[in-house]
Amino acid sequence: MSVNYEIKSQLAKLLATEDIIVENKNVSTASFDVLNRVLTLPMWKRASDAVYDMLVGHEVGHALYTPTEDWDDTIPKQFVNVTEDVRVEKLMKRRYDGLNKTFYNGYKELSESEKDFFCIEGKDVSEMNLADRINLYYKIGRFIDVPFTDEELVIRQQVEDAETFVQAVDAARVLYIHCKEAQKTESKEEPEATLESEEPGGDKTDEEKAQEEIEESLKEQEEEGKEEADLDTPSYSKEQQPELEPSVSTDTAFEDGMESLNSDIEGKENTYVEHPDFDVEDVVADVTEVQSILDESFEIQYGYNNDVFKYVDEDYNKFKKSSQREVNYLVKEFEMKKSADAYSRSAIAKTGTLDCTKLHTYKFNEDLFKKVSVIPDGKNHGLIFILDWSGSMANIMMDTIKQMYNLVWFCQKVNIPFEVYAFSNYFRTREYDDGHKLIQKNTLYLSQDFCLMNILSSRVKKPDLDRHMKNFYRVVAGIRHHYAYTVPNNFCLGGTPLFESMVSLHKIIPHFQSTNKIQKVQCIILTDGDGHPIPVSLERTNYYGGTTVRPVYGRNVYLRNRKTGHTYYMNQMSSVETTNVFLDDLRKSFPYTNFIGIRICEPREFGRFINKYESKTDEEMKKIRKDKSYAITKSKYHTLFSIISNSLNNDTTFEVDEGASKAKIKSAFSKSLKNKSLNKKVLSKFVDLIS
Repeated sequence: MSVNYEIKSQLAKLLATEDIIVENKNVSTASFDVLNRVLTLPMWKRASDAVYDMLVGHEVGHALYTPTEDWDDTIPKQFVNVTEDVRVEKLMKRRYDGLNKTFYNGYKELSESEKDFFCIEGKDVSEMNLADRINLYYKIGRFIDVPFTDEELVIRQQVEDAETFVQAVDAARVLYIHCKEAQKTESKEEPEATLESEEPGGDKTDEEKAQEEIEESLKEQEEEGKEEADLDTPSYSKEQQPELEPSVSTDTAFEDGMESLNSDIEGKENTYVEHPDFDVEDVVADVTEVQSILDESFEIQYGYNNDVFKYVDEDYNKFKKSSQREVNYLVKEFEMKKSADAYSRSAIAKTGTLDCTKLHTYKFNEDLFKKVSVIPDGKNHGLIFILDWSGSMANIMMDTIKQMYNLVWFCQKVNIPFEVYAFSNYFRTREYDDGHKLIQKNTLYLSQDFCLMNILSSRVKKPDLDRHMKNFYRVVAGIRHHYAYTVPNNFCLGGTPLFESMVSLHKIIPHFQSTNKIQKVQCIILTDGDGHPIPVSLERTNYYGGTTVRPVYGRNVYLRNRKTGHTYYMNQMSSVETTNVFLDDLRKSFPYTNFIGIRICEPREFGRFINKYESKTDEEMKKIRKDKSYAITKSKYHTLFSIISNSLNNDTTFEVDEGASKAKIKSAFSKSLKNKSLNKKVLSKFVDLIS
């Protein structure tokens, strides 16, 4: 069974009672970065749940209680490991009663003879040194017999009684000295090996004698060479040579055993990245900047009184006038639903003032106070609109802009703050090198080409907003149609930096909320396709041996959000999975924000797109195609609208030529009603979400 590292990471955080960062990597041992609060755990893929949970509890114990300083260099680390393991496991069991069973089950499995985790199979435990026996006693002592003398029990008790790290080090010092003295005693008691004298011509065969002669000759040659080499080297007596240090074989076996549970070390390393740290203005071109470019460009080229914009401006004014009915319908529906919601949440409260008309009923009526109906204020809303400004949107951009303008006019009438952004990789107003500060080690990579054009905003005055909308209408019309003016290069359609936009929302949403002092945000993301893969910024060795931070596409990439404490696996090569990860992260980061997706689909793609999320029968799909739009609820968006591109025509005017036949009049009227119906259907869904 594969290990769910997200669940195990949450376990580590719960045990640590802190939102520490947990990283699962192909490392040999666990470690804890005290400064950055990062716990690195090996990928124990070969460990059962019982063993894994026990090892997590063990390592979290070290993270909580073992300092990185104050280690005594005069004591071998193995001895401190023994006493410190006893201390931290005792403290963890004391802190969490349930860990007693976890440690019991984990060590029971490791004590089984077929695993032999501590390499004691075939060994006499009683002949091991005291450090090994204490280590075994406190880890698997419930499953094997570990003997101690009365003198050793005193040291064992000192190890068990250690409450602080200093006390654990003191116990390790006593244990080390004891083992060292015991080793000296054992070496003195060992009988020296003696060579039995051999009579010449004894029982040895001729072959054995010949072999001895060869060995003697080689030994003499070796001694002669050694004398020449050691002329300047001082000699030491046997007593002066360094004594052999005692070791803890079971501690080494435990470390080796944990390594054996790891996944293959040659496997692909996990990479953990976070959101880059930047300011909103680093990725956003403000509405004043965007519109000043358009104003200057159109004025320089043609002047404000030039007739070059006559036809496109007439078309804009005509559209604006025809849209007012849909907008007014939206406003009316919004106010009705808002009032109904407020009424449903109203309550009757007592005022604390006596109602004199009820005083005569005091004997049988306890309610003698005046009452008042309390209708709570609804949460104030704001709208963020993210528009796809990619080349594939060219054919439907005008119809899309018309739908968006309806929402803008609606927000304007009901006083809902809004910001409209179009993502682009063509907009150039800043120095190119400024983008380098977005390239930060171990973060999501934001390309220097990426920019969010703030094309419309409720922050500007009403006359300015109307001019801005007319300017942008000219841009959209000029992209698709051949007018006698040129669209500025900054506004050319380009790629699809959708994921960069989603990353930027982590900065844009809180800035928008604080600026407008709103509680609820509706974030609409309109696109006709998936975003291109987003790389991560990692440190890599360059050609000259130095290191540089550059964009990389990896496989085992995890996005880590320190604010929410969640970690997500990112399949960088899958646009759908990456979209889901970013939306999930956004929803957890901003619980008071509705994320609404609008996906414009070609007719042939419409059915396939819906079936990615919800399986539909042929009969159901036939009805959906007739409606030309469908609201998908089984996605990471709160609601994902799928709309057929050829249904976006917003023209609801009813016009026929003079003298037209009845059939043409009927057809024009029917078409007008259909467009009105679709417009109202889509826009009404939006009203439902914000009222």
